[in-house]
Amino acid sequence: MASLVVGPLLRYVDSSSASIWVETSVPCEVGVRASGVDASSRTFTVHGHHYAIVDIEAAGAYEVRLDGERVWPLPGESPSRITLTNQDKATRLAFGSCRTSVPHDAAHNRTHGPDLLRAYARHLKNAPEQEWPDALLLLGDQVYADSPSAEMVRFIQERRPGTEPAKEIADYEEYAELYRLAWSDPEIRWLLSTVPTSMIFDDHDLRDDWNTSRDWRRKMAKVEWWPRRVIAGLGAYWVYQHLGNLSPAERAEDELFARLRECDEVEATKALDVFAARADADPASNRWSYSREFGDTRLIMVDTRCARQLTPRDRMMLDPTEWSWLLEQVSAPTGRLVIGSSIPYLLPEGVHYVQNWNEALSDGRWGRLVARLSETFRQAFDLEHWAAFRQSFDQLGSLLHRQGKPVLILSGDVHYSYAAQAGPIHQLVCSPIRNPLSRTLRLANVITQFGLATLVGRFLARLAGLPRPPFRWRITKGPWFSNALATLDLGEAATVTWYTASPDFAPIDALRVK
Repeated sequence: MASLVVGPLLRYVDSSSASIWVETSVPCEVGVRASGVDASSRTFTVHGHHYAIVDIEAAGAYEVRLDGERVWPLPGESPSRITLTNQDKATRLAFGSCRTSVPHDAAHNRTHGPDLLRAYARHLKNAPEQEWPDALLLLGDQVYADSPSAEMVRFIQERRPGTEPAKEIADYEEYAELYRLAWSDPEIRWLLSTVPTSMIFDDHDLRDDWNTSRDWRRKMAKVEWWPRRVIAGLGAYWVYQHLGNLSPAERAEDELFARLRECDEVEATKALDVFAARADADPASNRWSYSREFGDTRLIMVDTRCARQLTPRDRMMLDPTEWSWLLEQVSAPTGRLVIGSSIPYLLPEGVHYVQNWNEALSDGRWGRLVARLSETFRQAFDLEHWAAFRQSFDQLGSLLHRQGKPVLILSGDVHYSYAAQAGPIHQLVCSPIRNPLSRTLRLANVITQFGLATLVGRFLARLAGLPRPPFRWRITKGPWFSNALATLDLGEAATVTWYTASPDFAPIDALRVK
């Protein structure tokens, strides 16, 4: 008898249809029923795992059936609901990033803090439906492939004792288990089955510092297990995260999706692996970025990891193909722009200057020896944000300032939350959902990023002969270092509110953007 392994996840939703994603224990027919409407789809199989995504034109409470047998909702659990997008009402988006998947007992709450997704699920179960968000944006590090939980490490060691990487994900089977652990807690499972989710990766979905530089890629290419890992990581990301980002119309035109549904397991697995290998070697062969419409708001989720151009002295956060797509999306008529970038565009100003300086030195501004040392420094201290791709930083800033209207950039990555403003550009950062910095690192960040670096960074940038940024900005809220989740309410004005779990799902602070 078929059973659910992961899911259901409510993914793409618009004003007329919703997409439900599942992983099942065996090949089967997956059916969804809501408000008397039935829809179904046959599973496809890759690497021994079985998946389906079902599109249904209905709203309200729904149930999932496998080969005709009801498997969701579970007995005694709250019902899952589909709420279609209402283009005439104000939009609410929830967002955050960086979530480790460890148990929710007292010991792990002391080391990792409370899980804000879990706290949000509990809050929504008791909240009126008008408080529910139209979408939950997960802005990177949905899983930690390079720092898995103790439970995941036991799975790895029992499966392949003594092999490398001993405490990291190695292949697709381990990625599948990693996602299962991340999304199987009952509260999280209900939340993901009820609130539509849009996702984009960051480095830990693959590995820390992924695509930091050309030197990083060359170093990792020499690691025996890395090619298998990156193929598995991108393949699993496509199945578990990216597929649900696509609308039914986009999936209907997706050649890989069509092939996976048509082929047997052997050919489908090969097709997925070939796709993932090419996506890593030639980023222009595939686009992970995508856009969504919420009333008069356009959400643009940008790939700031795989689409990088890493050529020294010509580094770009987005390669020419990706930049052309972003230019087209930003320039198209719309009321308000919201951009999802896993890494912040506007950092504290001093850190921005340090990253500018490091990029110039890594590119040879002070000679080859200093370039080698600067590259080591770049990787050791994660100097890889938009500021470390100065050409792209200036291009994007110029583009957004020309829009003549407020632009909201939602980001995560840095493990603290804050807001910054540069004229019409509003940077809103919410991180982590559950992976706090230690007290020592919090203090170090306050001193170096919000104190000392402001003076040192400007001095170093001036010493290297770098031009000033084309505009100034300032931190307007924060920083806060607790686990957090944020909501963005898009009415006549936009209001962002950051929440923590102490004592319950409680607001930290809020900011109104005209």
